[in-house]
Amino acid sequence: MNIISFLGKFFGRENEADTSKTIAKQRLRLVLVHDRLDVSETIMNSLREDLINVIGKYMEIDKASLDVSLSRDEAGVALVANIPIINVKRQPEVMKPIIQAKQATLGE
Repeated sequence: MNIISFLGKFFGRENEADTSKTIAKQRLRLVLVHDRLDVSETIMNSLREDLINVIGKYMEIDKASLDVSLSRDEAGVALVANIPIINVKRQPEVMKPIIQAKQATLGE
């Protein structure tokens, strides 16, 4: 080990081989994440429909403008959903049976 490499390690600098190794590892990690999370168009459409159904119980949404995508970066993968809300429902669909049953027991 020469004095330059010793000082580089002492001050926290990696040598050129270590830097190349780190970059190669990051690239490989990104390729592996991409391969593992390669989501087909069919799955994305199913996910989009499921989101519409679930959120639609509580809110009126603009289905035509809804956008669902996967975003990848060095930190990982994120599901990004842009869902324009038109209106919030005052009596959500999921609550209707409960409210109707309660009203029936109270004799309303």
